[in-house]
Amino acid sequence: MPIIKLETHIEAELELVFDLSRSIDLHKISTSKTNEQAVAGITSGLIGLNEAVTWRAKHFGFYQNLTSKITEFERPNFFTDEMQKGAFKYFKHQHLFTKQDDITLMIDVFDYQSPFGILGKMADKLFLQKYMTNLLMERNNIIKEFAETDKWKEVL
Repeated sequence: MPIIKLETHIEAELELVFDLSRSIDLHKISTSKTNEQAVAGITSGLIGLNEAVTWRAKHFGFYQNLTSKITEFERPNFFTDEMQKGAFKYFKHQHLFTKQDDITLMIDVFDYQSPFGILGKMADKLFLQKYMTNLLMERNNIIKEFAETDKWKEVL
């Protein structure tokens, strides 16, 4: 199973970065390239413990639905979302936050397993792991941009 780990340094308060990371509205902005929309569950505002959202997005030319639930939550230090239904065989996305002087360190640990056995493993190596890494990096760049400017007021 591939594990993607990203670290993003953000010049903003820990609590602000944490809340932006769980903002449904900011997630929609950060995934505009895939036309991602929240279609069920928590569809706007901040998602919290034991709450779920179903996303509809276009990936690789096909619309897909994915339902994710917040299974762990300790504000402002971490939360975890896990797939309940969707295209992956499994995924667990840990969001970790620590304060380092005037910087918030945001760490993503995205652990997933593709379906289709050996074909899924080949897809991971050929393109899927890079694709998922780029999606997460784009999301993190948007969180950073909003946190380090007054744009955060648009979504919180």
